[in-house]
Parts: sequence; structure tokens; C-alpha cells
Amino acid sequence: AQAAFVPQELTTVRVQDPRVQNEGSWNSYVDYKIFLHTNSKAFTAKTSCVRRRYREFVWLRRQLQKNAGLVPVPELPGKSTFFVGSTDEFIEKRRQGLQQFLEKVVQNVVLLSDSRLHLFLQSQLSVPEIEACVQGQGSQTVTEAILHYAMSNCGWVQEEESRP
Repeated sequence: AQAAFVPQELTTVRVQDPRVQNEGSWNSYVDYKIFLHTNSKAFTAKTSCVRRRYREFVWLRRQLQKNAGLVPVPELPGKSTFFVGSTDEFIEKRRQGLQQFLEKVVQNVVLLSDSRLHLFLQSQLSVPEIEACVQGQGSQTVTEAILHYAMSNCGWVQEEESRP
């Protein structure tokens, strides 16, 4: 008998388009676009696009570590305050590191079961809002928050189309 064809679950995650926010002010920071495309049942939305900054990645990694028990959580690119080279170079290195981090995380079944990861990747909720949502104190469930974001206009489609 022919074995049923099971399509390969595939999740592509890209960290792209670093942008400096609040440029010129003392609290300027860089955020990155996280584009996710998947056919995995683990994800609520099949495509998503959010912007996150390094500090939020640091929070995410700490949370994943807390919940993953003995499962090793991938490393983030360094916090290097002393960096030789241009800012652009630093940002690009960090972008690559963040992408590698997420690529490893989304391939790990244990980490994928953490709803904080899903809200981080598929909603634009802030860190305190993610915490509240995960603890059931938000106005929406995790799935509702993700679907709400997916349906809203700030989802990825509009952003892709608004390019010249």
C-alpha cells in the first residue's frame, strides 16, 4: 500500500528591514521586521509580520528559558556596547543573529508550545500585554489576539503592497 503523502511542515522566518525609531533622540532604538510564513499547525496565522526590537528578543529568550526546563534555548547575538565598525555593520550582524535565533526557536517543539513566542511573532502586543494575555488577564485569548492582529490592517499584506 502506498503511504499517504504528508506534506512537510515548513516555517520560514525572516528578520528584515531594520529601522531606527526616535532617530536623533537619546532613546532611539532599532527595530526589525519579523516576517513569518508557515504551513505548520502550531501557528494560528499562516503569515504574519511584526516589528520587534532587541530588548523584546532578550525578554522572549528569558521567558522561553524559564519555561523550557532542560531544553537549551538558542543564543541571541551579543549585547556588544563596544563595537568596532560602522553602526550599519553592527545592525546587520545583529539582524543575522536574531534571524538565526528565531529559525532555531521555531524548529523546537518545546519552545513552540510557549504562547509567548506566538504573541511575540504574530501580534504587535507589547511585552506587558503579552504577559497579561498569557496569564489570562488580557481582554483576549492568545488565539484571539493573533487572529485580531492578522485581520487588522497592520498585518503584513498592506506593508508588502505599499512598497514603490
